[in-house]
Amino acid sequence: MMVIVVNNAPPRLRGRLAVWLLEIRAGVYIGSYSRRVRERIWEQVEEFIDDGDAVMTWDSPTDQGYDFVTIGENRRTPVDFDGLKLVVFSPQNSS
Repeated sequence: MMVIVVNNAPPRLRGRLAVWLLEIRAGVYIGSYSRRVRERIWEQVEEFIDDGDAVMTWDSPTDQGYDFVTIGENRRTPVDFDGLKLVVFSPQNSS
């Protein structure tokens, strides 16, 4: 199982994702593919995300049972903490 969540994604990327995955909510795509297909889909996200941001998570044989990658500007940043992947929140911009 894999899940991709996109924010501010251009329509061409959303269309590409909808070809391969089921959009269960606005910007939330799910599916079940092999590692190779998952990596090819993520390459499309990296190529077409423009100013948006995205995260992809999938089942993985880690202590947590999943792994994830991100791309784009976001307040949430993944960090490694003793082999566990956690998320750090950055402060909000006060402009």
